[in-house]
Amino acid sequence: MRNATSSSKVSTVLAGVALSVSLSGTAFAQSRPDTENGRYSLSATADGVLRLDTRTGTVSTCNNNSGTGWACYAVPDERTAMDAEIGRLQAENETLKAELAQRDPTTTGKTDEALPKSDSLKKSEPKVAEGGRRIEIPLPSDQDMDRMMSFLERAWRRLVEMANRVQRDASGKI
Repeated sequence: MRNATSSSKVSTVLAGVALSVSLSGTAFAQSRPDTENGRYSLSATADGVLRLDTRTGTVSTCNNNSGTGWACYAVPDERTAMDAEIGRLQAENETLKAELAQRDPTTTGKTDEALPKSDSLKKSEPKVAEGGRRIEIPLPSDQDMDRMMSFLERAWRRLVEMANRVQRDASGKI
């Protein structure tokens, strides 16, 4: 008789839990934000919700701040910032063209001839100082220094490998 009473108590408790879960589910469904027929698309994030307004394309982050409740803040739009920067640069370009045209009316801001290309790998000739016999030798470039360091590293590795081989050969014969 004791088993029957305890199993009926368990089933009563389970029924109560099921009823409270179903009621809280409807309360939750009623407390959810109105999406206005799919206007907003919500995605959960680690610290809140990401909200996309499908009509305007505005993206907002919504957080539940303690004490103040839910608050949504618009995410800066990179496209708007880029468009503003492009507009600023175009206006600056027009201003500079106008200033250049005022200085020299024959200048259009565009050259008809191509600029001469310089050979960066071509070695410059040593310069003779004025009034003396001193010769100025240009310093090596970064590319030359990298090549030299690479050569020294390879030579050092070969030397260490050769020393290791000699040591192994000597220890094996003794």
